[in-house]
Amino acid sequence: MSSDLTTRAADTPAPGTPAIEIRDLHKSFGDVEVLKGIDLVIRQGEVVCVVGPSGSGKSTLLRSVNLLEEPTGGQILIEGVDILDPDVDIDRVRTRIGMVFQQFNLFPHMTVLRNLTIAQEKVLGRRTTEARKVAQEMLDRVGLGERGSAYPSHLSGGQQQRVAIARSLCMNPDMMLFDEPTSALDPELVGEVLQVMQDLAKEGMTMMVVTHEMGFAREVGDRLLFMDGGVIVEEGVPADVLARPRHERTQAFLSKVL
Repeated sequence: MSSDLTTRAADTPAPGTPAIEIRDLHKSFGDVEVLKGIDLVIRQGEVVCVVGPSGSGKSTLLRSVNLLEEPTGGQILIEGVDILDPDVDIDRVRTRIGMVFQQFNLFPHMTVLRNLTIAQEKVLGRRTTEARKVAQEMLDRVGLGERGSAYPSHLSGGQQQRVAIARSLCMNPDMMLFDEPTSALDPELVGEVLQVMQDLAKEGMTMMVVTHEMGFAREVGDRLLFMDGGVIVEEGVPADVLARPRHERTQAFLSKVL
């Protein structure tokens, strides 16, 4: 068994442990409190979509899950591990969490294949042959199996985002975080990225998705959260929240985007 798989086996959470558990989470930037006591549990295999207006705190919440933002209070448990415990190896925990951003963040001077192998080799310690094999499998998975020798500048925005997803999948994550992954794309390229995400959901990947794609949330999400003013205002089955929002703030927001 390779070293990264040995480590993963030792870290396997007990059955029934939530993938993500957030307790009374607060985050302030200076005097501005952006998250005001968030409580949230995401189960293994669940797809949770987070929507809300700009400045509502949704991206800050997502980025806090792997400590790209340092909370000012509360707890975040990843598969039962409190990542705010100073004794926790956060880099080890992060190997369980794939992250896809609005921008693709690919290395422009590296081929697609090298973009997918470098972290495998340097973080997981995989040999080059194994890393290339995994990279090719993930490129096939996102429909780009023939583009390994291309450079990012030779790809469309949608293809670059699919490469970014494949890069995260190469690390064998237990869950995926998506921060508005289609917002930087031309409208005609959005569908190809959403299809890859939909396929991941069907395969049972735990996903937390900050998005403005309401159709995706309705069709793929198990739960929809509406955030405003640093709090979760409303949550429920996506079709129910979108069709019959209970809170007036949710109603006002959806009236503008649907």
